[in-house]
Amino acid sequence: MKRTATAVWNGSGKEGNGHLTTQSTTLNKTQYSFNSRFADGVGTNPEELMAAAHAGCFTMKLSFVLGAAGFTPDSIETQCAITLEDGVIKSSQLTTKAQVPGITDAQFQAAAADAKANCPVSKAYKMDITLEASLV
Repeated sequence: MKRTATAVWNGSGKEGNGHLTTQSTTLNKTQYSFNSRFADGVGTNPEELMAAAHAGCFTMKLSFVLGAAGFTPDSIETQCAITLEDGVIKSSQLTTKAQVPGITDAQFQAAAADAKANCPVSKAYKMDITLEASLV
């Protein structure tokens, strides 16, 4: 399986702007710029896309791990925060809340730790990854 995305940039790093298009066209000439990355400009940015990728991958992996353990989640919601400091992406912080009938907190914590360690995006990210997991 291979997925693609294309970035187009015009102009200088600070005054220029660009757009991103993904193979599925979910992003279709989606704007990004210096301001959308480092200020409050309109558009997306690489760190936001990394956060979306990690939250989505982890959440799906957690659902699979829970299913393999005999549990079907009613819902799983994960927020991911990617931290950029001094031009270096330093960390990914996952915060997940799930409704899983019949599971104990210990079983849920083990499943969440498994998903954190084994989702493909976690494996790709060479940074500090933290997880806060809770049942609701």
